[in-house]
Amino acid sequence: MKKTKLGAQLVVPPCPNFLVGADIDGKPNFMAVAWGGVANSKPPMLSVAIQHSRYTYRGIKTNSTFSVNIPTISQVTEYDYCGIVSGSKVDKNSVCRFKVFYGETPHAPLIEQCPVNLECKVIHILNLGSHALIVGEIVQAHVDSECLTDGHPDPSKIKPFIFCESKPSSYTALGEVTATAFKVGKTLKN
Repeated sequence: MKKTKLGAQLVVPPCPNFLVGADIDGKPNFMAVAWGGVANSKPPMLSVAIQHSRYTYRGIKTNSTFSVNIPTISQVTEYDYCGIVSGSKVDKNSVCRFKVFYGETPHAPLIEQCPVNLECKVIHILNLGSHALIVGEIVQAHVDSECLTDGHPDPSKIKPFIFCESKPSSYTALGEVTATAFKVGKTLKN
C-alpha cells in the first residue's frame, strides 16, 4: 500500500468529547475539549489539553480542580456551543440550560444532564507550547444509574460521541462492537 507523507501534524482520529468545568469568579463555566484521555489507572487520572488563553483554564489554574462531563449524542449542540463561545462573554449555563451540581471537590462544577461526571484535582500542568496539558486525578465518578450494566458504565447506554478532525470536521456517534477486547487477539497466540 502506498503511503503519503503529510508532514508533522495531528492525525489521531477520533478524539473523545469532554465538557470541562471550573468555577471562575464564583460561577461555573464549561468548555468543549476534544484533546484528552486516560493518563493513569492507579490512581485514576486523565489529561486534557487546553490553550492558555481559554477562560476555563483560568479557573482550573486558580482552584487546582476541574470536572470532566461526558455528553451524550443528544447534547451535541450544547457541546459545540461550549466550544465556539467564551464564558467570559456569555453565561453558557443559561443558554444550554445546564443543571449544575457539586460533589466532593470544591470548584469542580458538574452537569446533571451529562450521563458521566468526573471530579478531578490537578496533579500536573505542563506547558507544551500552544496548549497546557493538565493531568487530573479523578476524585469521584458519577454515572447515571440507567447507564450501568451489571454495575459498570455501558457505552451503548451512555451514547457518547467523538470528534473527527477531517474536512469538514464532524461529531460521530460510536459504532457497533467489532470484537471483544483482550480476547480477540488470543486467536493469534500459538
